[in-house]
Amino acid sequence: MPTATAKLPKNRLAAKNTRPFFILETRDASMFLGKDTRIMGIINVTPDSFSGDGLLKNSRQNLPEKILLKAKKLIAEGADILDIGGESSRPGAEKATAQEEIARVIPAIRLLAGQVKVPLSVDTYKEIVARHALDAGALIVNNIMGSKISRNFLKMIKRYNAAIVLMHIRGTPKTMQRRAHYQNLIAEIINELRNSLEKCFEIGVKSDKIIIDPGIGFGKTTEQNLEIIRRLEEFKILNQPILIGTSRKSFIGKVLNHETGDRLFGTAATLSASILKGAHILRVHDVKEAKDVAQMTDAILNPV
Repeated sequence: MPTATAKLPKNRLAAKNTRPFFILETRDASMFLGKDTRIMGIINVTPDSFSGDGLLKNSRQNLPEKILLKAKKLIAEGADILDIGGESSRPGAEKATAQEEIARVIPAIRLLAGQVKVPLSVDTYKEIVARHALDAGALIVNNIMGSKISRNFLKMIKRYNAAIVLMHIRGTPKTMQRRAHYQNLIAEIINELRNSLEKCFEIGVKSDKIIIDPGIGFGKTTEQNLEIIRRLEEFKILNQPILIGTSRKSFIGKVLNHETGDRLFGTAATLSASILKGAHILRVHDVKEAKDVAQMTDAILNPV
């Protein structure tokens, strides 16, 4: 990964603000964002992931080996970041306890921190889980409750010099689909994320450690999810890198009338559209295919 002293790349599209450039800083690594789309590969250490890829789905037998094999496969396919989660956030999901999450993700992060060179992210909104994960080697916290994050959580992020993804959600995974009521969808999401950003800055979390995520599928209807992608460039007003997570989600299934395992091409269409509208990072299950989509779309976006 580039060092913090490197200069931002320049091309003629930067002046047109098609996709702004950023450097993401973490405790001991830096990453350019903007010229090439980055891929965040998902590792679900859960029994009940909506996508059917939870590594605890059938058995805990040989779990460390499964995790390491999965991680190495995703990296070989082009993952720039690995996002490890121990609680399902599908609509209606029951909460896992902090102790359950810790038991699932901390051994995985500790194992991968000693085996892989890409930065590790922990997918959690629980402060104690995030703290244990950062102690174990994670550099990024992907917080689905980012639009209403606590000051104590942010103080911990600052103390660890970590990066954070602030995702928009209303309610919780169990209640969010009953909260999909907006007068002005994009303006309201932007305002709620802006409030979280201001809270970050007040506490001392710097802008080069913050990624925003509009929260596709989290308290939004199918049409609202499509509108977010259609108008994603409007989130540039927040002046932060944008992460998008559409992979295999139900709105794709509703548009195409496809089950979860048959949403690859639908996902690919949303990823390409998101890049063209300004996304910097794609959070995905199918890394190889997403990498191809990103490289092809980047080639269109960034003429030589």
